[in-house]
Amino acid sequence: MLEHKTTFLLADDHSLIRQGIVFLLEEIGLDCEILQASTLSKVLETLEANPINIAIIDAHFPDGNSLTIIPQIKKTRPEIKILIFTGIDEEMHALKFINAGANGFLSKLSDEEEIKQAIMKMQIYGQYISPVTQALLMNSLQNPTIANPLNRLTEREMEIAEMYAKGLGNLEIANKLDVKQNTISTIKKRIFEKLNIQNIVELSELIKNNHQ
Repeated sequence: MLEHKTTFLLADDHSLIRQGIVFLLEEIGLDCEILQASTLSKVLETLEANPINIAIIDAHFPDGNSLTIIPQIKKTRPEIKILIFTGIDEEMHALKFINAGANGFLSKLSDEEEIKQAIMKMQIYGQYISPVTQALLMNSLQNPTIANPLNRLTEREMEIAEMYAKGLGNLEIANKLDVKQNTISTIKKRIFEKLNIQNIVELSELIKNNHQ
C-alpha cells in the first residue's frame, strides 16, 4: 500500500465510465481523492484549481479532442501524469497522444485487471506503456513516419495539404501556385494515398493533430 494520498481527476463525458474507474480505485484500495470532469473546459478549470497528481482522460469530448489541451496542461502543471483512457484505436492514435505529452494510453476494451495495473503503474512509476504502444514506440524510432504520417509528404505536398485544410479548393490552390488545376487534382490524390485518408475532413484532422 502506498502511503501518500493521490488526487485523481477522472475526465469522461460518460458518467458510467467515471463511476467504473471510481469503483476500480476503491477495489485497489488507494488512499486517494477523486475529482471528476465531463468536458474539456471543466478539465482545465479543475486542473487550475486543484493539485491533481494523475488525470485519467478520454480522447474525445463534445467540446473537442483532448489532444489539443495536453500540451497546455503539461506547460501549466508539468508534474501531472496523464493517462488517456479511450475507445479509439490504440495502434492508430496512441503515439500522437504520447508525443503530445501523455504518460500513458489505455483502451477501454482492456479487461479489469489491466486497467487496475495501468492505474497502479501510473501511481508508482508515473507512466503506463502497454505492449502495443511499446511496439509502436520502437517502430517509430526506426521509422518516423509511423509517429507522424505527415512526414510521408514532400514539401510541396505539405504546402498543398495545408491549403486544403484551410478550405481552399483545387482552382484556388492552382491559381495561388500558378499551376494547372489538373496538377493539383493529381497531387491531392497522391496526398490521400500516402496518408491513407478519404476526404478533406480527415486531412484537416491529421494536420491539426500532427503538424508542428
